[in-house]
Amino acid sequence: MIFRQLFEPVSSTYTYLLGCEETGQALLIDPVLPTWQRDLAEINALGLKLAYTIDTHIHADHISAARKLKQEAGSRIAHPALDQLSCADELLEDGKPFTVGGITLAPLHTPGHTDHHFAYAVEGRVLTGDALLIDGCGRTDFQNGDAPTLYRSVHDKLFTLAEDTLVYPAHDYQGRRVSSIGQEKTRNPRLGGNKPLAEFVEIMANLKLAYPKFIDYAVPGNRECGQCPSGVPEDLQQYCEQVRVSRQG
Repeated sequence: MIFRQLFEPVSSTYTYLLGCEETGQALLIDPVLPTWQRDLAEINALGLKLAYTIDTHIHADHISAARKLKQEAGSRIAHPALDQLSCADELLEDGKPFTVGGITLAPLHTPGHTDHHFAYAVEGRVLTGDALLIDGCGRTDFQNGDAPTLYRSVHDKLFTLAEDTLVYPAHDYQGRRVSSIGQEKTRNPRLGGNKPLAEFVEIMANLKLAYPKFIDYAVPGNRECGQCPSGVPEDLQQYCEQVRVSRQG
């Protein structure tokens, strides 16, 4: 399997490119609208064709490139069935393998950051979205998020994977690229070290995070599989426009 980790700097989002060397089919997980051209160029340079885009959840901090890539590359949109998106071509379910060419994803329902959040396990890796970050986790104070639910998702669905499973998150804000299940179980300051549920709930309740600045545009736009809505203020247009220079993560 061909595997690439790509970075979008406006929202500090990682997009993952998975390619089947035998069939030439490719997947993009959590593609971001401003970098759709870069992602297609990467796929073309590898001699692949984009078959599917997949999102881990309805994002609040960026617009998905799923719709744009479908228009430009003819790819199909796969998305968790629980979100009931009319724009999705394939519906993903917990525990039901999703296969494209020689690549098989294991969808894992990991609610808590959002109620319908999914992670995807594939060939010794798990793409954890916002449920589990490196030394952290996604917030739980919007989109039906819930701290006890996230705690159970991480402990029951992710921490039960083999300890050498590589953890690839949807975001990192300090330039880190990869962790492992063993590392997060041991040293994650929110969820690791056998931290009890009550302590995790207290940590999440006291984060005092600001209201996400793009959420009011991102959530409705992503319920349309990546439609940047009208009326986006000038200072937020970078979330919709192409990023001219996008360094890799």
